[in-house]
Amino acid sequence: MSVSTIADVGTLRLATAGSVDDGKSTLVGRLLHDSKSVLADQLESISRTGTPDLALLTDGLRAEREQGITIDVAYRYFATPRRRFILADTPGHVQYTRNMVTGASTAELTIILVDARNGVVEQTRRHAAIAALLRVPHVVLAVNKMDLVGYEESAFAAITEGFAALADELGIPEVTAIPISALAGDNVVDPSARMDWYGGPTVLEHLETVPATAESPSAPARFPVQYVIRHGESRYYAGQLVSGTLRVGSTVTVHPSGRTSAIAGLDVLGTEVTEAHAGASLTVRLSDELDVARGDLLASSTDRAPTVTQDVRGSVCHVADRALRVGQRVLVRHTTRTVRAVVKSLGGAEELTANDLGEVVVRTAEPLALDPYAEVRRTGAFLLLDPSDGTTLTAGMTEPRT
Repeated sequence: MSVSTIADVGTLRLATAGSVDDGKSTLVGRLLHDSKSVLADQLESISRTGTPDLALLTDGLRAEREQGITIDVAYRYFATPRRRFILADTPGHVQYTRNMVTGASTAELTIILVDARNGVVEQTRRHAAIAALLRVPHVVLAVNKMDLVGYEESAFAAITEGFAALADELGIPEVTAIPISALAGDNVVDPSARMDWYGGPTVLEHLETVPATAESPSAPARFPVQYVIRHGESRYYAGQLVSGTLRVGSTVTVHPSGRTSAIAGLDVLGTEVTEAHAGASLTVRLSDELDVARGDLLASSTDRAPTVTQDVRGSVCHVADRALRVGQRVLVRHTTRTVRAVVKSLGGAEELTANDLGEVVVRTAEPLALDPYAEVRRTGAFLLLDPSDGTTLTAGMTEPRT
């Protein structure tokens, strides 16, 4: 299996979520094991008693998080001949809600596990609400431990019906329900002979075939400037195109200044190109000498424009142990731009503490060019930082256009 073969099919970023003891560790272990992504020495280390304990492939990192790495996420990288995967393994305890927000914030797909014996519980609802809040494009409902309910279709149907109602209430656009037994391997990588009433894909088959693009093809072109390169009399603006398409000759607007120019050249990995698409790291050369700096945003003048404002409103998850309070001075980090700000309101609350979900309005010292998070995730996301030491306090998603 060559790297070039895998690279052609792209990379899917996914996150897992589930309540304690729903079998998430075993599911991740089963995916790694059955897709042949476990090294021989790893397999030997979890097989000391004969049968491999697949949960041990991830429990070591989980134990480290329990000892104090409270806003980190364990990432696993694996690949099949059809696709590469970056899996964010998040803990299930309610006090680690912020971990799921961290892991799912860049995910194109979230796997939400439920125990077939317990069905949809409070933590399931919480994880579904976060997936909806973060606008994760694809959600997989993995109904685990089907072996403990006799592989009965009725148990699976009751859970999927209840979750479908929840998804509809939250506005989750797409849910794929799969009955599995992570321990026995049913419908994780290989189809199950014990659930012949199920005709859908296995977990891995779905992961290999689901669209991996987080942004809509019709998303507006957005290019946050990360670095300005001066070469002779020319200036080149380096960064990553986070959405949309840029083409040589097209007109762009520099935000927040509002100045316009045409694209004179695009360069990707040292090669001149006529157009670039979302995800590409590139340099842009404009036909006019404009005052463009790190933190500015180049946007196609023919696409819908971002909202340039000093009032940032959004839904947030507070991730720090220290509280966020009304009137507090913070830094707002938005794409490559960081500005000073003050917290104006917290949706009626006086403060937010660790793992709280809420609403925030902050007033910034300088204008920011924002998109609704639902339209462009990268330009609709922001962080609130402590100005004294740079600690991340709160992760936010901007609200829809009004």
